[in-house]
Amino acid sequence: MKVPIVALLGRKDEPTDALEEYCRYLGAALRRHDIHLEIRRVPWEPCGWPKASLDLQLEATKWREAWVLLQYTALSWSLRGFSLKVLRILKILKSAGARVAIVYHDVEPFPGSRPIDRLRRSIQLCTMRRALSLSDLALFTVPLNKVSWLTRPVSHAHFVPVGPNLPILEMSSGARPALELPTIGVFTITGGTAGSRETKIILGAVRYAAEHLGKLRLLVFGRHAEIREDEIRNGLRYSSVETSVEGILRPDQVVERLQACDLLLFIRGPISSRRSSALAGIACGLPTIAFEGPETAPPITDAGVVLVAENKPDELNAALVHVLSDDLYRAELAARSRLAYQAYFSWPAIAAQIATLLDTH
Repeated sequence: MKVPIVALLGRKDEPTDALEEYCRYLGAALRRHDIHLEIRRVPWEPCGWPKASLDLQLEATKWREAWVLLQYTALSWSLRGFSLKVLRILKILKSAGARVAIVYHDVEPFPGSRPIDRLRRSIQLCTMRRALSLSDLALFTVPLNKVSWLTRPVSHAHFVPVGPNLPILEMSSGARPALELPTIGVFTITGGTAGSRETKIILGAVRYAAEHLGKLRLLVFGRHAEIREDEIRNGLRYSSVETSVEGILRPDQVVERLQACDLLLFIRGPISSRRSSALAGIACGLPTIAFEGPETAPPITDAGVVLVAENKPDELNAALVHVLSDDLYRAELAARSRLAYQAYFSWPAIAAQIATLLDTH
């Protein structure tokens, strides 16, 4: 067995922690490469930074010459996204003789036009740039040419997409029993005001499809879905749409729901290779209708993704009707999703890429 590597996490997200799930699925896939991944957390939120830093200094003495994969999002290392403290973590690891790989799950600073937003954005950019210079390896979850602040080639920076945080045991054949209703899946909704906007878009598109195609089924599930249940049911009350709304489900239940759908409607912002909720549908062999944005690029576009403009509801409506009504087109998209998943977004493919990078840097 090779020297173990460490996945280092910051603050735990509730009620589900996508970064911890990412590390668990990656760790399971890395075992095929004789690599054991240990998950550790810097508990700065309950303990405070002084104690958390001291504890890390002591533990890091055991990691000399070992790889530490620090998982970066701004909110993992700061309650409000002022992420400078992550540089302290990197310096502790380097002082202990660890080899540090930083995994950028956040690849851009937060938007916003208020003075506090501009200050936060400046701090996040400073943190990400300095972290890149301190690291031995940097893994970006979107293609490097889509990262706005990477203005020159960096030899130790590489693109590795995320995978679905789901137990995908076998690919769906795409075949569906006869007489079932055409089914639209929505997996997770953003919280807050963004979720309200997403819900309105979902309702408008589904009502349009029902008017043109007749009876449909809508499955909405995952994080924040239950918050929008009344709004969804009231919005579709007088339509020919059967509706199911569920909150957080077990991973195997998520797979079951997705495999019962004809397509995934992904409108939680533009699609990209770091959006695991979008990749969940691709992993289950679904055609996916999604917004195009700055991070939209291959290999996500190699999957069965129909891209529409975020500010053009007519494009979304037309795409939804087309995919649901054209069996051949839908099957072609599903086949593309299955192939793209196996080639780029499956955990074996991701683990093989990371294992090679760790071995060559």
